[in-house]
Amino acid sequence: MRRRTAFFFDELCLWHSASQHALILPVGGWVQPPAAAGHAESPETKRRLKNLMDVSGLTRQLDLRSAAPASEEDLLRVHPAHYLERFKALSDTGGGLLGDHAPIGPGSYEIAKQAAGLAIAAVDTVLHGEADNAYALSRPPGHHCLADQAMGFCFLANIPLAIEAAKARHGIERVAVIDWDVHHGNGTQAIYYQRPDVLTVSLHQEGCFPAGYGGAADRGEGAGEGCNLNIPLLPGGGHDAYLYAFERLVVPALARFRPQLIVVACGYDANAVDPLARMLAHSGTFRALTARLRQVAEEFAEGRLVLVHEGGYSEAYVPFCGQAVIEALAGVNTAVEDPLLGFIEQQQPNAEVRALQRRLLDRQAEDWGL
Repeated sequence: MRRRTAFFFDELCLWHSASQHALILPVGGWVQPPAAAGHAESPETKRRLKNLMDVSGLTRQLDLRSAAPASEEDLLRVHPAHYLERFKALSDTGGGLLGDHAPIGPGSYEIAKQAAGLAIAAVDTVLHGEADNAYALSRPPGHHCLADQAMGFCFLANIPLAIEAAKARHGIERVAVIDWDVHHGNGTQAIYYQRPDVLTVSLHQEGCFPAGYGGAADRGEGAGEGCNLNIPLLPGGGHDAYLYAFERLVVPALARFRPQLIVVACGYDANAVDPLARMLAHSGTFRALTARLRQVAEEFAEGRLVLVHEGGYSEAYVPFCGQAVIEALAGVNTAVEDPLLGFIEQQQPNAEVRALQRRLLDRQAEDWGL
C-alpha cells in the first residue's frame, strides 16, 4: 500500500568537501593524487541516487522538502559548546582534520548543520502527522560522531540531534535506532549508552570500523543496560545474514522495547561492491529490510518511521540500493531494474556458511532472552 512519504533533500549537503584523498588516504608522501573524485565519502553516491529517483519518476510520488539548518539550541542538546566552537573555527579557516578519519573543508560546519536540519525536520514531520514516514538524504553522515569528537566522516550526530529535538518538542518517550550501515554505530551507542529511553541496535560487519570492534557483549550501562544491542555479522554474510538477524534479533528487541518512533541509520555500504566493506548485500536486501521494518513500525510505533542516509561508497551501485529502499518506504514501484542483482545473488555464501552465521545469531538471541 502506498504511504505518504516525505523526502528531505538540500543541494548544500552535496557541497561538503573532504579535500584531496585517494579513497580514505590523504594525498601526499607515497599517496598519489586521484584522477577523479578522490575521497570515498563523495557527493556522487547521493547525487546519483537523487538523479535516479528523478528520472525514474520516483521523486514525483514523494513529498519533496528541504529544511532549515539545525539551530545552535538543537546542536547543544547533544554536542558541548567547546566542540562546536572548534569545528566552526576549523571550517572557517579552510578545513583540516577534525577527528579520526574526519577531514573537513571550508564551510563544512554550515553544511553539517544543514544535514542535521534535514534529519530533525524529517522526524518532526512524521511526529506532526504530515507524513506517514520520511527519508532524509543527509550528508555528511553522523552515526560515528561522538558528543565531543568527530570520527569516520561524521561531524554532527544527526540522528541523536533529531531524537533530542523530538523529545524537547513532542515529549516522545521511547525511540529505537536501527543502524544497518556496515560499520558500527559507535557514536549513537556512546551518546545513549546509559539511557533507557533510546534502544540502539547496530548490525555491522564484525571488526570493520571502528577497526576490530564487534560489540556483542556491550549492552549498555546503568539505567541503559539492556538498551544497546550490537549484532556483528561475519564478512560475506550477504542477504541471508541480514534478514535472519532482523527476524531473530531486531524484531523481537523492538517488540520488547515497544518504541513510539523508529529511526534508521540507513547506510548502503553493506552492498557487495562497496570499497570499504565485504558483506555481499544487494538492493533486494535493502528493499526487504525496509518493507519488514515498515510492517514492524505499523505494529509497534503507529507507523512512525524515519530513515536518515549514512554511508555507502560505490557511486555506481548505491543509487540502486537507495531506490529500492525509498520505493519500499513509499509503497511504490518504478521501472528501475538493478543491473547487478543477478550477479550479486550468484556470489551469496553457501549453505554451510549461512548455517554457521545463523547458529551464531541464535546463540546471541538466546543470550539476550529473545
